[in-house]
Amino acid sequence: MNLSYQRSDTSEFRKRFRWIALFMTLGFFAIVGRLFQLQILEGEENHAIAVENIVKHVTLATTRGRIVDRDGVILADSRESYNLYAVPGRLDMALTWPKIADYLGLQQKERVRLEEKLTKIRDDKDDPRREQQILLKEDIGWSANVILQEQAADLPGVSVVSVQVRYYPSGVAGAHVLGYMGEVSAEVLPKLRAAGYIEGDRLGVAGTERAWESYLRGTRGREKVLVDARGRRRQDPGGIIEDADRRIDPIPGRDLRLTIDAELQIAIHQAFKSELAGGVAVVEVKTGRIIGLYSKPSFDPAALSGSFGRSALTDAFRRLYSDPLKPAVDKTVSGSYPPGSTFKPFTALAALEKGLVNPRQAIQCRGFLKVGRKNYGCTHVHGATALHRAIAQSCNVYFWQLVNESQVGMDVIAQMGQAFGFGQKTGLGINAEASGRMPTRAWMTYRNKGRYLTGFAMNAAIGQGATTVSVLQLALAYGVVANGGTLYQPQLVRAVETSNATVVQEFSPRVRRRLDLDPENVKLVQKALVAGVNEEGGTAFRARIEGVDVAGKTGTAQVGHKLVRGIEAERVWYFNRDHAWFSGYAPSAAPEVAIVVLVEHGGAGGKHAAPIAFEIIRAYNEINGKAGAKPRDAPRSSARPGEPAPAGPRGRQGSP
Repeated sequence: MNLSYQRSDTSEFRKRFRWIALFMTLGFFAIVGRLFQLQILEGEENHAIAVENIVKHVTLATTRGRIVDRDGVILADSRESYNLYAVPGRLDMALTWPKIADYLGLQQKERVRLEEKLTKIRDDKDDPRREQQILLKEDIGWSANVILQEQAADLPGVSVVSVQVRYYPSGVAGAHVLGYMGEVSAEVLPKLRAAGYIEGDRLGVAGTERAWESYLRGTRGREKVLVDARGRRRQDPGGIIEDADRRIDPIPGRDLRLTIDAELQIAIHQAFKSELAGGVAVVEVKTGRIIGLYSKPSFDPAALSGSFGRSALTDAFRRLYSDPLKPAVDKTVSGSYPPGSTFKPFTALAALEKGLVNPRQAIQCRGFLKVGRKNYGCTHVHGATALHRAIAQSCNVYFWQLVNESQVGMDVIAQMGQAFGFGQKTGLGINAEASGRMPTRAWMTYRNKGRYLTGFAMNAAIGQGATTVSVLQLALAYGVVANGGTLYQPQLVRAVETSNATVVQEFSPRVRRRLDLDPENVKLVQKALVAGVNEEGGTAFRARIEGVDVAGKTGTAQVGHKLVRGIEAERVWYFNRDHAWFSGYAPSAAPEVAIVVLVEHGGAGGKHAAPIAFEIIRAYNEINGKAGAKPRDAPRSSARPGEPAPAGPRGRQGSP
């Protein structure tokens, strides 16, 4: 046998082997090349990606700033709350769910309801919520949160989220001033992302909460933590997370110190309890600072802010917009009403400043005035009436005669009214503001298609017709009468402070306009306002309170009769009743505050509005220690929630 014989298939094998070796060599170099690319060329980038897979970015919530009154009494603050979320697709209904229900202490009815909800979502493969976090329970409480955090490793798909819940100790008394919070809507969120808002955030929706949102909200912090494949937190062995980049602390929001007096605000609420709707403004006559601003009917700002859960929130909004008395409307700045006889002092000043009337000259009031074929009725027969008595006893005939015999026309009245700020927004800025209306002759002619009647000016002279004002406008205007001619910009925020009460920015009073009024003319009007309260026959004489020194004017403003939808027929009469006003200042000799009370559809001003005003001034005097005491300068209180502020002479926190 020839052993050197070469089989024919050996050559074929060698050829295949060469190809196999070639492919293996190319594969090896490809792997080496890829490793070179990944580890050398792209090493830093891939290392960063690897780190990102095990490093979780945790958002650190910030604290919203407090809102306090002039003495540091808390009007709005935040407390920490815990909400429980779960991902239905990752939740074990047999093992995990019973534990959660026990930890939360759920009642059987709620337990069954949530279990059915989770099971339905979990079993529906097409439901997008299956792999999303859904809210199981709001405000679970501290003890439940501690247990859930301790058992977190055994509760996959479950997480507890800390949220700040807003609360308002003064309740409904200051609701329109403070406003409320609301969750950022999906429509608005894209516009707010650049400012740092994310899903689930809340922001101010109304009042001070909305107007000063940028100061109150604060800035979130961030922390990097190490997690394993199951998302559980682990200790950093060192070097993975750089210390300099490990944590950025949140910056708390600024606190706001308002000019409002919380105790006076409560007193206004109590004084108004027998009336259904209206508004009150109390303003310092020498600064324009608002110490009381109240609108009724009101609402619970905590409920609207979601502090009591979603069902309470839904119910609160339903009542807010179904009530025919319109609690959502701020009656002090958003509402605009005919001022009635409270406008007569400004008509008198218009005539006096133009030299169109002799204040000592009397006219005869027979209870009506005949103009053409029409009789205009007065409140009663006043007899011989000069300016002083006309204001004090509210004689319509006297002011109609100013129009008919003294050339006190519509433009003369409008010029004076505009100087006092009527027909213009005050610029307070916390809620939608009505500018009111101070009509001129040209405006009335245009509105009536080229026709002008003397009756238009007669109506304007007594605060009726097309003339409308807001409660705050009227209070600021009476402040001008009280101080002799200075119209101030209304001020609600006294200072912006840090959480430890360090003043960041303080706001001084701002003069809006100085009126060039003859002091003698102002004194004539002031004396008439004193008489309106303190002299027999004065329209507020019967409502006065012994020891409460007030000067002012009542008003009963007629409203157009109308049908009101959405209410029972037996209640329609209420909406066709006149508005009741009282406007004035106190004390009469050395005025400190101007006050305006509007009782919406309240009837006679002397009967319904004046008593409320006098009760409020009495409370103001008691709060300040004695009748006629000067307004206090606001002290600085550094108390936080749970820390008692030093009690002052009045026995309340933060009092001087």
